[in-house]
Amino acid sequence: MKRRIEQSFAVPYTYPVIFSENIFNIGDPTLAELLDNGKGGKAFFVLDSGVHETHPDLVDKIKSYAETHQAQFKLCAEPLIVPGGEASKNDPQYYQKVVEATHLYGIDRHSYIVAIGGGAVLDMVGFAAAVSHRGIRLIRIPTTVLSQNDSAVGVKNGINSFGKKNYLGTFVPPYAVLNDFNFLKTLDNRDWRSGISEAIKVALIKDIDFFEWIEEHASALANREMEPMQELIVRCAQMHLDHIAGKDPFEMGSSRPLDFGHWAAHKMEHLSGYEIRHGEAVSIGIALDSTYSYLKGMISATELDRIISVIASLGFQLYHPVLSGEMLLKGLEEFREHLGGQLTIMLLAKLGKGQEVHEMDQALILTAVEKLKSFQSDRLIIN
Repeated sequence: MKRRIEQSFAVPYTYPVIFSENIFNIGDPTLAELLDNGKGGKAFFVLDSGVHETHPDLVDKIKSYAETHQAQFKLCAEPLIVPGGEASKNDPQYYQKVVEATHLYGIDRHSYIVAIGGGAVLDMVGFAAAVSHRGIRLIRIPTTVLSQNDSAVGVKNGINSFGKKNYLGTFVPPYAVLNDFNFLKTLDNRDWRSGISEAIKVALIKDIDFFEWIEEHASALANREMEPMQELIVRCAQMHLDHIAGKDPFEMGSSRPLDFGHWAAHKMEHLSGYEIRHGEAVSIGIALDSTYSYLKGMISATELDRIISVIASLGFQLYHPVLSGEMLLKGLEEFREHLGGQLTIMLLAKLGKGQEVHEMDQALILTAVEKLKSFQSDRLIIN
């Protein structure tokens, strides 16, 4: 006897992305309301070491805030401080420390883990929260441009393994995302700039108006003006949220349009020992795939010039020595493997419109690399 039973159900996901300032001001109830489960919620904080160093009073602010709002939540332990950047994702001891804390302090599915830091720390803590008790409520407080406008608003969590970025990970939406613009004021210039690449990315493949806005405000963004940066973050975050709410939020297929510029970026990060920041690698990856699109006759020289000009005017490099030869092409094959065997790469049909392809000419990729090298030398001159 042969029988078949099919199961089908839909699970709605709703989570707020809040933009604010001074979230640990004891008079601001926003975070306390998020941590209130009606039974005196238990919260565990994990801090990025870089944030801890630039905001040495943050732990005291968290404790004062918790004391003021103790009717709504309580701290179950001292905040855990972990290394910032990819170090937190490369060494499994850090996600294991978060998992261990859930055991030691009785952090359960009705409790909250609050991650404060850049995208890498949020990825790591999110992974730990997702695998503990099959999912503990995670509140992300991103502190960089890159995490506020891109990684923190999404549904991905992960750590690096086997020399591959995000090899271990989950698709689990956060309970909430709380952006505090004040954290951006203490970023160094590299981290301030780095997150702008994700806005360029989403604008190039989805919204010509947004790309032209970035063109117009490139100088102000490079000069660290806060008002245009806030506008960029909100617009970019909204576009990422709109995409996630589309047909394939958990990336079950091979189409990943938001990975425009990323196949090379991930490999460059690894090859540089993560000396290259993610946003810096993405900017070079965007330049590479845009140049490849030009060489394939998909976009004009004028369109490419506008892209390269924006990237360069924001202070990004257009080329890095790791962007060469066999190891870069190996990254393309690793990306194919990551997608389940079928390569799907987002290129440009025109400014503001992406076009997916399933094969790339390796010789043309290397030609594009050489052009980027000349762009870096000539600064915006297209041959």
